Parts: sequence; C-alpha cells; structure tokens
Amino acid sequence: MQTAKAIINPDSQEISLEPLGPGHGHLLRNMVLFGRMLRALGIKVTPTQILDLVEGLKHINMGRREDFKSTAQTILVSRYEHLELFNRAFDLFWQARDETELLEMDLGTLLKKPPQPKPEELEPVGSEAQGDGSEKESEEPVIDTVYTYSAREVLRQKDFADLTPEELQEVKHLMQAMVWELEQRRTRRRTRARHGLYPDMRRTFRLNLRYGGEPLQLAWRRRKLKRRPLVVICDISGSMERYARVLLKFIYAISNGLEKVEAFVFSTRLTRITHHLKEKDIDTALDQATLAIHDWAGGTRIGESLKTFNYEWGRRVLGQGAIVLLISDGWDRGNIDLLRREMDRLQLSCHRLIWLNPLLGSESYEPLTRGIQTALPYVDDFMPVHNLQSLEQLGNLLERLSEYRPERRQHAQHH
Repeated sequence: MQTAKAIINPDSQEISLEPLGPGHGHLLRNMVLFGRMLRALGIKVTPTQILDLVEGLKHINMGRREDFKSTAQTILVSRYEHLELFNRAFDLFWQARDETELLEMDLGTLLKKPPQPKPEELEPVGSEAQGDGSEKESEEPVIDTVYTYSAREVLRQKDFADLTPEELQEVKHLMQAMVWELEQRRTRRRTRARHGLYPDMRRTFRLNLRYGGEPLQLAWRRRKLKRRPLVVICDISGSMERYARVLLKFIYAISNGLEKVEAFVFSTRLTRITHHLKEKDIDTALDQATLAIHDWAGGTRIGESLKTFNYEWGRRVLGQGAIVLLISDGWDRGNIDLLRREMDRLQLSCHRLIWLNPLLGSESYEPLTRGIQTALPYVDDFMPVHNLQSLEQLGNLLERLSEYRPERRQHAQHH
C-alpha cells in the first residue's frame, strides 16, 4: 500500500490522499486510530472490520466525503443507538489537521473537544447579536452528554474472560448491587383475601352473627404465593477456567440476594458449596469455597456429576417447583448415554431447567460438541452468561417465567 494520509476537508467535503515521508502514518494506520477511538466510545469495532473498510474503499469514489462516511458507517456500526455517536466521532476525527496532530492524536482530549459545525449549520452574520446566547451555552457535545457513563456501559457488555483485575473488582460490585426476584408459585395453602376464588365459611359465619346468621357479608380465601427455590450447578473444569472465578462471584451474589438457593460446582465430581457462600464477606466466602473444591480446572464429566446430584441431592433441593441453573460450556469427556439419562431425570424433577453457556455470547458460536447436543433436547432455556448484560437478561427471565413457557417433556418421554 502506498504511504499516504487520508484527510477529509469539512468545508469542501472532499477527501485528499497526501503522500507522506518515511516514518509517517498511512491510510491503514488512520483507520486503526479511528477504530481505537470508536472502541473508546463504546462502539465495538474489530480488526476484521477495519480491514473490510480498507477493502471497501477500493469500490467507492474516495473523493466524496459522504461515500466514505456511508461505507464506514455500514461496516463499523452494528447497533442503531450508535449511529449518532458514530457520526459525531467521524466528524471529529476525519477533519483537516496538521499531520503531526493526526499521528499523535490524544483520544481523551478529542472526546472532550466539541464538534466543529458544518458550513450549512452556521447562522447568518448578525443573528447571534439578536439573541441572548442562552441556546449556545446550553448546547453540550453529544459525546459528553450521551456517553458520560460509557465506561460502565462498556463494562456491562465486556466479556468476563477479557476483564482486567480492576474491571473484575468493578464487576464484583455491580453484581452485588443487582436485585434478583424469582417468580412466585401458588401453593396448596390458602390465605385471607378481599377477593378470591374460595369462600371462607368459618369467617363468613362469624362476620354474619350480627345479622342473625344471614349471609350478608362474604369472606374469601386465595392460594398463598411462595417463591420457588433456586439451584445453581456450575462447571469449573479446565475449559471453563476463564469464566469460573467470576461466575462464582455471580453465584455468591444470587445466593445472598434470594432465599432458598442451593449452589453446587463440578468438574470430575460434584461439590456442594451452599454453606460456604453464607459468609457476609464475599472474598472470605469465595476463598472457603475454593478450598473445598478439590477438582478445580480438571476434566469434565457432566453426566457423572448430574447423577450424583440427582441421587444424593435431588429429593432434598428440587421440591416446591425448583428452578435449576446449569452453567457449562458443554464440553464433556464422560459417558454420553449417562448424560442423556441424567438430563432427562433432572428436567422431569424441576420446574424449569435453564442452561447458561458463556460461549453463547459469541456470534460465531454453534452447539457442535457432543455434550451440548445431547443435553439441548432436555433444556427449557438456552442462554448466554458471558457479561453483565446477559445476567440482566437472566434476571428478567427469572422474574417473568410464566410469560415464557417453552415446550417441554415430549423430548424426555421418548427416552
């Protein structure tokens, strides 16, 4: 590629490619810098997209600003809410400036710098004198107003496997701040109510003693509501090591945010960590839980671990319409027929079986492993668990389970 500098002049709406001497930037480098700027603003841009943009420029008229901008927008923007931010960032970056300033651009300063108005947006001479200037003072850069919380917003969408130690601490605090609610179920017990389906004959009789026994006032009862128990079974094998530690923080947060939560982890065998997570301090709780686990980052035997759970713990913790969260990437070195039988038994024993897979957050993910293909017919909900946003989606599902009733049971009955 010929060494050149791509500059768009906002006044002429033209793009010029100016040759530079050795050691200076070229078009590809400018594209990379622009991609870095977009990522800093929270717009996810990959190196592949940058290369696609460079390739796409061969098929447009580089002398037209709008053609260049439309091509970049089509390739680099995948979400509607990012369009306005992209347009403002584009105008900030691709404007005529000294080549040294372009090559040594300070993104932090650029983000705070208000955009330059286009010629057609400038008011006629003398119009400013007619006003009091209040409108001008009230205007703020779109990037500052819309993305003052961009760091936290980016953190919500960042994959757990890519977190830095500082980001991991922030994620831990955000997890603990989450409010978890489980949909309630109707029990067989009944309680007093102003309106209900069941008449309360005893109370009705007492209320009408003043009327000589005539049933002038009726008392009612309704079915009592109670929260469902929650059971979390998390894979901590070697293939899950990138996610296991942060997922333990999630299990701690949900265990302390809800009542009746049972927590288990497995690799080659099953370990119950419920009592370890009762500690008030999260770090102490996780340290104790880690010490209790003797097969951390080992092999994966999902079928054997589920068999232990079904036979030793199922009757104790799966009563009262329990919901089961099974967290795993689906890699399994155990017996596939055993996995099929135990998934069948687990689904028939619980109210809802939700499989959380951290790999599902990738757009290119396909359930190709034999473990996940064997288990999927017995799963009611298959969801990602790779970032904070996916946890929020899980929370919405748990709060409104009755609104999403998957077809189930017919798969399990065939086996």
